[in-house]
Amino acid sequence: MFENLTQRLTGAFRTLTGKSKLTEDNIKDALREVRMALLEADVALPVVRSFIASVKERSIGLEVKEYLDPSQQFFLIVKEELTRVMGETCEELNLKVQPPAVVLMAGLQGAGKTTTVAKLANFLKQKQKKKVMVVSCDVYRPAAIKQLETLAKEVEAEFFPSNSGQKPVDIAKSAVDAAKKGYYDVLLVDTAGRLHVDEEMMEEIKQIHSSIDPAETLFVVDSMTGQDAANTASAFNSALPLTGVILTKTDGDARGGAALSVRQITGKPVKFMGVGEKIDALSPFYPDRVATRIIGMGDMFSLIDDLQNTADQKNTEKLARKFKKGKAFDFDDYLAILQQMKNMGGVASIMDKLPGMSQIPEAARNQVTDDKFKQIEAIILSMTKKERANPDIIKGSRKRRIAAGAGVQIQDVNLVMSQFSQQQKLMKMMSSEGGMRKLMGVVSKFSHLMPFGK
Repeated sequence: MFENLTQRLTGAFRTLTGKSKLTEDNIKDALREVRMALLEADVALPVVRSFIASVKERSIGLEVKEYLDPSQQFFLIVKEELTRVMGETCEELNLKVQPPAVVLMAGLQGAGKTTTVAKLANFLKQKQKKKVMVVSCDVYRPAAIKQLETLAKEVEAEFFPSNSGQKPVDIAKSAVDAAKKGYYDVLLVDTAGRLHVDEEMMEEIKQIHSSIDPAETLFVVDSMTGQDAANTASAFNSALPLTGVILTKTDGDARGGAALSVRQITGKPVKFMGVGEKIDALSPFYPDRVATRIIGMGDMFSLIDDLQNTADQKNTEKLARKFKKGKAFDFDDYLAILQQMKNMGGVASIMDKLPGMSQIPEAARNQVTDDKFKQIEAIILSMTKKERANPDIIKGSRKRRIAAGAGVQIQDVNLVMSQFSQQQKLMKMMSSEGGMRKLMGVVSKFSHLMPFGK
C-alpha cells in the first residue's frame, strides 16, 4: 500500500541528510521531491499546493531540536501535515440514535459496495457487538440481491428479502420497519451503483434518503481511481448529504492519491478502508497511522490490533507459561507464530505494516511470499516431534530426510534452521526481560521471521 509514494518521500528526506539546519535553500530540493511524489501519487493539485505551502512555512527558520537532525525534523513535519490533510483523528460511525441506526451506502458501479456492506456488517457485529440487518435496494444489477444474501449468511447478519420487481424506496422503508420490529441496532442499506451525472438514478437515491432519514450516508469509492475518487465523492456530496467515505481496494493502491485527497476536496472524513478481499478486511481509517505508513515507518498499532483480534489465547498463554518456566523456544512455537501470521492476513499484510520495509530492496521484498511461508511450514511439519522439540539434534542425515519430506533442497532446510536460530535468541532475550505475556509481543521483531533470499 502506497509503495510508490513512500519510496519517493524517502528520497526527499535523504536530500537533507548532513545539513546543519533547515533553510529556504536546502529544503528547496526536498520540497520539489515531495511535490513530485504527491503529483505522481495522483493527489489532487489543490491539495498538493496547500500541503507544500504548509510544510514550507513550518520548516523555514525552524529551530531544530537537539535530538533531531534537520532531515528528521523535516520528516516529522511531513508526517504531521499528511495527518492533517487526511483528517487528524479517526471518525467513528454515528450510531448513537434511536435504533435502528440506518446507514445508507452509495457509490459507483464496480467500487465494491455490496462486499463493503457485508464487511461493515461483520465489523459492527464482531467489534461493536451490534445486532445488524442488511437490505439490498439494487433492483437493476443481475444477482445483486442474491449476492448480498449470500454475504449476509457468511457474516451471520440478518438479511431482509427484496426482489427486482419492487421499488427501491419501498424496499428501504419496509426494511426500516422490519428492523424496528426486530429490535436491530443497525440497518445497512445497499443501493444500486450510479453515476452522479445520471439524474434519474440520483433522484432515486435522494428519495431513498429522505424516506429513511439515515444516521450515516457513506460513499463507497475505489481508492485506485486516485484523485477521481475525491472528485466523484464531492459531486455526490452536492446531491446527497454524505457523512463519510469508505475507500476500497487500498491494498492494491500503490499511489495513495485518494486517501490524501478525499478529506480536503469533500470536507468529509474517510471512515473506513478496505484492506483485502477477506470479509474481515475492513479497517477504521486512522489518519496518523496511514501517514506513518506512507513515510515508511510502518503501522505497528494496526499490526497489534490485528494480533489482538486474531490471537489464539490458548496458545498465547501456553507460550507465556513455557517461557516463565525457563523452557526453550522450539520449532512447534515457531510454527504457531507462522500460522498466526497467516491468520493476520498473510505475509504481504504484515510486511506493509512493519517499520523500514520500504528500505528493503524490492527484489528482496518480492521473495517474501505466502508460498515461501508454506515452504517453511512444510519443512517444520516434515520434522519428527522429537526434532521439533530439540532442534540441536537436526544434523546432516536428518536434514536430508526433512528436505526430502518437504520436497525442498537441503539449502532450504539450512536457511530455515538459521532463521529459527535468530528467532530463538530473540525469544530468549524477551523472556529474560519478563515482557512476554502475549505470544505476539514479538510483533515488532517480525522482520527476523522474514525469509529474504535463499
